[in-house]
Amino acid sequence: MSDNIITITDFMDPNLDVYARLTENQLLNRANPKEGMFIAESPKVIERALDAGCEPVSLLMETKHVNGEARGIIERCHDIPVYTAEFDLLTKLTGFALTRGTLCAMYRPKPRSVEEVCRKARRVAVLEDVVNPTNVGAIFRSAAALHMDAVLLTPACSNPLYRRAIRVSMGTVFQVPWAYFSKCNVDSDSTFADTSLHDRCDSHEPDSSAYEGYIGELHRLGFKTCAMALTDDSVSIDDPVLRSEERLAIVLGTEGDGLHEQTIASCDYTVKIPMSHGVDSLNVAAASAVAFWELAK
Repeated sequence: MSDNIITITDFMDPNLDVYARLTENQLLNRANPKEGMFIAESPKVIERALDAGCEPVSLLMETKHVNGEARGIIERCHDIPVYTAEFDLLTKLTGFALTRGTLCAMYRPKPRSVEEVCRKARRVAVLEDVVNPTNVGAIFRSAAALHMDAVLLTPACSNPLYRRAIRVSMGTVFQVPWAYFSKCNVDSDSTFADTSLHDRCDSHEPDSSAYEGYIGELHRLGFKTCAMALTDDSVSIDDPVLRSEERLAIVLGTEGDGLHEQTIASCDYTVKIPMSHGVDSLNVAAASAVAFWELAK
């Protein structure tokens, strides 16, 4: 195992670019999407990515973890390079303190289709233009914990394989099947930045017909749709009619603005979470947890 353990001596080693210098957009590798990569952080998250069949490229870790908590990861990854350094040097290299001292660069898995991930699903979460990767990650974690069979995203959503989304999800983005609504290649037409720039299809915002179109696709797949929104005709989330639906898609909107009007009009139900103390809404990630718990019973 020692032959592939490499002590970092040169911070500018191009093999470390993936961890220290490439942007999320560069990691996507638009010119050659098959070579696109992502970064998984912490042994638990890396294990989940490996369990999902993701192919590792290299590891970066604190020296002490080589024969410690990352030993099993190294053994699973066989002969890939394992770059090591002390904590302070890693912090200087990556620009932030590694929470669990281990990073893994991996190739991005082949995108899946909406039809594929919905084939046997009874309850799916639908994210409309959720641009904050922290919220996307938190929603995936709730989806995994609270019995969602899949997560579907509109093209303007932040990508689940953005580093922050993976970290916040605790690797559940590798456990819950997910797909984008769109025939365009989201992997090769995405833009990321720490300021929550998000995916675009053909560099245009979708028009209102696009929103109606993806709801129509859900209907064609046999789902009843419920829009999480506050309107005059919203029904309470504990309405037994909702739980009785054989296949249900729970549609959640972007931070602040919520769902597009056309989406709400196209859904079978508009659903609200009863609240107290004059609070009118929850953060989309918090609302998703409540909705998944109640509607997946």
